[in-house]
Amino acid sequence: MVPIHQRILKDIESRIMSGIWPSGHRIPAEHELLKEYQSSRTTVNKALSTLAERGMIIRRRKLGSFVASRQIDRTAMDIQDISTEAELAGHQHSHTMLMRKVERLDSATAMRLGETIGAEILRLHCLHAVDGKANALERRIIMLDLVPSARLESFASVPPGKWLLDMVSWSKARHVIRAVSADATTARLLETQRGGACLKLIRQTWQRSRTVTYVEFVHPGDRFQFAGDFHPNESRAIDQPPQGSAS
Repeated sequence: MVPIHQRILKDIESRIMSGIWPSGHRIPAEHELLKEYQSSRTTVNKALSTLAERGMIIRRRKLGSFVASRQIDRTAMDIQDISTEAELAGHQHSHTMLMRKVERLDSATAMRLGETIGAEILRLHCLHAVDGKANALERRIIMLDLVPSARLESFASVPPGKWLLDMVSWSKARHVIRAVSADATTARLLETQRGGACLKLIRQTWQRSRTVTYVEFVHPGDRFQFAGDFHPNESRAIDQPPQGSAS
């Protein structure tokens, strides 16, 4: 049986993704959701908090919760693995698998991913190097019920991200970029100072409503940058002449 907070989460997510609830739409108040799902305030709050963490809704004190603007998602980067990015830029990429372990989702991680407690996963830790210098520490979860072939894959010759792009289709992805400080383990692996500035890319990828993979990449701040090119929406371009005028 699906936990009530996951039912609430999936129902709201479905209405947002289908466009039934557009950007700015007010999510039903907590007391309305309590009544609709016959649940507790804690359960409703858990579902709304997860949606807010994913960037799908915005919670405003005393005003309620609203569907987040999709304008932000237009700045999301293409799904591309580190090895391909390095090679396209003319650099040499290598990777080392640090950990590979089959286990089951604990309650905290299951709630963060919106998945079922106890679901079987493959947990991976991988160190990426570019031109022989440590460039990223990858910590990844792969849902084995969606990607059963990952169970037997060693990832010794192909890094996890590239393998997944070749093997599994996806329908939605979300990126979150944060500035973080290197802890002792991260600093040692990335050959940087403890407390040094790093960039963390968090990415969750879905196939329909199910998580395919969740990954965190930590990059040394002095060896990596995120960049993107953006263009105006053609339907809103300001340099188009009005209809009926001579050009």
